[in-house]
Amino acid sequence: MEPFTRRYAPQKLSDIIGQDKAVRALRQFIVNYGSQKKKAALLYGPSGCGKTSIAYALARESGLEILEVNASDFRNKEQVQKNIGAAVGQQSLFSKGKLILVDEVDGLSGTKDRGGLQALLKLMQNSTFPILLTLTNPWDPKFASLRTKSLMVAFDELGPEQIFLILSRAVKGEKLEVGESVLKQLARQCGGDARAAITDLQTLVSGKKTIDAHDLEGLGMREKQQNMIQALLKIFKATDPKIAITALDDVEEDLDKSLLWIDENLPSEYEKPEELVRAYDKLSRADMFSRRIRRWQHWRFMIYINALLTAGVAVSKDAKYKKVVMYKPTGRILKMWWAKQKNMKKKAIAFKLAGKLHTSQREMVKNMPYLQVIYKKDKDMANSITREFQLEKEEVQWLRK
Repeated sequence: MEPFTRRYAPQKLSDIIGQDKAVRALRQFIVNYGSQKKKAALLYGPSGCGKTSIAYALARESGLEILEVNASDFRNKEQVQKNIGAAVGQQSLFSKGKLILVDEVDGLSGTKDRGGLQALLKLMQNSTFPILLTLTNPWDPKFASLRTKSLMVAFDELGPEQIFLILSRAVKGEKLEVGESVLKQLARQCGGDARAAITDLQTLVSGKKTIDAHDLEGLGMREKQQNMIQALLKIFKATDPKIAITALDDVEEDLDKSLLWIDENLPSEYEKPEELVRAYDKLSRADMFSRRIRRWQHWRFMIYINALLTAGVAVSKDAKYKKVVMYKPTGRILKMWWAKQKNMKKKAIAFKLAGKLHTSQREMVKNMPYLQVIYKKDKDMANSITREFQLEKEEVQWLRK
């Protein structure tokens, strides 16, 4: 299914909500490009405020062909030249002009990128076509040269009212039944990130056409899941292990749950059998180190687990896939939780019986199937056991299953 973020992306600049100053500045930048000294515009602001969307709308409205590259795709001078070097001076097909979009410039790491940032600055000076760069925080010292050589265009964080309008478009387009109060609550919960709000909306209406306030209760973990989804993007889309290895640094999930997330989404991302074999080999080795930690308490193995889950999986592919994948939470965590809940009831019953029967809890767990037979076949005996050991209603129900 096509992501709502793509289906309802702004088609023209008048569709952009909440960024009027940025729209005016970028219009002028394109119109006056031939006569101005600065050949690049630096679009900065929080995630999900429309930086990438405005670039595409601007290109469409100006009749320009857009070339998008992600800064994580290049780390040195040679890779910069390969990705965008030829494009800055080469005419597009049918002699159309170009707009070059370098997304997520935050991915460049200054002196560690082995000339990548300097090569980008040089291309900016010599480019025949306008260049747009997007990033979240332009005030990092490593971006000082970019700031001085670019037109700075600020993007504001979107408010709930503006995100409500954006969500309303998708609701109308999909013919969904969503109350105004529910949609406003969804707009408030997204933390100013319109992309996250639209993704949440698509998740909520998956397989149905209506949502209510109760559905929003399941979004309490959205921020954590969004962090995990960003980590998956970094792992699956990066080709440089030095970039991928930092993917899980800011994720709240432990490494065992991160492994399950990667395991769940890996087949949707990698297509070649040999890539899947290499990637799953890394997951199996990470799982092996995890077992060794539990058995021997050798916590230094965590560094190996992190490297295998991030850089190991990232370099298992031959090349980055351009397709858009809707990453989803692993269902195994929920299954594990249910199994744990079921086991907890069994242990609670065994604990009550073990003390009075002068035996161990482990021994009672072993004999639990016989107790279940009594509860299913002999009602009087079952009632006597319930009274004697003061079993609760939920425990009795479990024994009768």
